[in-house]
Amino acid sequence: MSSSGFTLSRRELIALFGASAATLGSSAAWAQQQTLQALIQTSLGEGQQFSIGAVSELARQLAKKPFIQIPRDLPDAFANLNYEQYARIRSEPSSFIWANDNKGFAVEPLHRGFLFSNPVQIFTVEDGIVRQIAYDRKRFDFGGNEVPETIPDINYSGFRLYNSENGQFSEFAIIQGATFFQAIARGQSYGTTARALTLKPAETRGEEFPAFRAFWLERPTAGSNALVANGLIDSESVTGSVRLTFRPGDMTIVDVETTLFPRVNLEHVGIGSMGSRFLFGPLDPGRFDDLREAVHDASGLQILNGQEEWLWRPLKNPVALQISQFIDNSPKGFGLIQRDRSYSAFLDDERHFERRPSLWIEPLESWGEGVVQMLEIPSDSEINSNILTYWRPKAPLAAGSEASFVYRQYWCWTPPEKPPLAVVTSNRIGKGAGGKRRRFLIEFTGDDLVAPLLSELQPVISARPGTISYTKMWTYPERKVVRVAFDLDPGSENASELRLVLNAGEKPASETWLYRWTS
Repeated sequence: MSSSGFTLSRRELIALFGASAATLGSSAAWAQQQTLQALIQTSLGEGQQFSIGAVSELARQLAKKPFIQIPRDLPDAFANLNYEQYARIRSEPSSFIWANDNKGFAVEPLHRGFLFSNPVQIFTVEDGIVRQIAYDRKRFDFGGNEVPETIPDINYSGFRLYNSENGQFSEFAIIQGATFFQAIARGQSYGTTARALTLKPAETRGEEFPAFRAFWLERPTAGSNALVANGLIDSESVTGSVRLTFRPGDMTIVDVETTLFPRVNLEHVGIGSMGSRFLFGPLDPGRFDDLREAVHDASGLQILNGQEEWLWRPLKNPVALQISQFIDNSPKGFGLIQRDRSYSAFLDDERHFERRPSLWIEPLESWGEGVVQMLEIPSDSEINSNILTYWRPKAPLAAGSEASFVYRQYWCWTPPEKPPLAVVTSNRIGKGAGGKRRRFLIEFTGDDLVAPLLSELQPVISARPGTISYTKMWTYPERKVVRVAFDLDPGSENASELRLVLNAGEKPASETWLYRWTS
């Protein structure tokens, strides 16, 4: 077994640090934490009977009580660790949960420390009975860090998940920090980060970061290729439960069942949230003095909306915060997709962005009215997670109510559902024909881009505001490629919403390319 180190970005770590810094003094927080742990132990602790709805019932009861702040109760030996010191703490493989049970899975509890100070209780469920995984110093090799000989039960910060193939365990997921988690398909490396819940991002009053307080891991059955993790979510504004069913493989599938219990009226909730990194790409020429061709975990936002229209929005690293909303009713799916899968697209010999997973969200029930919302945050470093995408319901969640959302995540090389149309495989920008004009070159690829369809194709382009002053299309049937160039003349405007689709007659022959140009 191998452990690849935690993978949250600097922005996510700063968010965690900021969230934990707002906690109570240690003595008051410790007393409150003891109260929360007592509630958990009484309801779903050691020896208790477990049922599928038990964590939701615990969250329902917790929502009726005042919010209990997360304590800063770590011994100084762990609270004062820097990144390098924390990374040296390794779990002993022999201590992994279920590693020797021939169930095909193993779980590695992760130590608290550095910025991962939030305590998470870990339980297993075996034959319907809850068993607590108490903290044990012997589980860890501290890598030369000086730590006390005797350490109280400080719980854990999260865990990693492994599956067995041909007698070897391989890591496929990690849950650690706030409600963050990541997964990968076979052969991939970590990139995009999912969140079980997002609250009030990019608001002037500040984002709220819910946290996992406990997990109940159901012992897998032999041959099932599924591991179920039940999590308890808690925050000042809301409690909740999440049931994650992991199925690793060439495409790692995670079924997510979330139930929320608002303590207050919630107007800005993010469901199916995912964060990613985008430093630069072909639409940011010359902005960064970098040897590489591109630096990003995902190249664009893909949406299949409720009207069955396929949208493609290339990501960008803006000079100022950008918030985009794609209004919809019952979306069919959305996700941050890495379309660039060749080494030559990045020329990065260390980070290999071409191996980062795409993450596609498929609602398994109607989500009603709302928006797919995307935040693009200015960044000058590739370690920052500066893209955040989620579904934002139109209707607020009322205090005292209950709301459930069920969806499926596909951590994959290519999403299982793809446009039955030509797709964008390249987009570039450069100087246009004078003045402030900017020239765009968009390349579409598709099996249908051959005769006789090519004779019917017409690019339909719009700019709001601004005008399109030049358009040209080239067809390459031998490569099944169509390239479209156009000039945007923004006039006196500093921003323009662009839209391009290839039509054959009255029907689309391509996905719809969307982009927000800014000066």
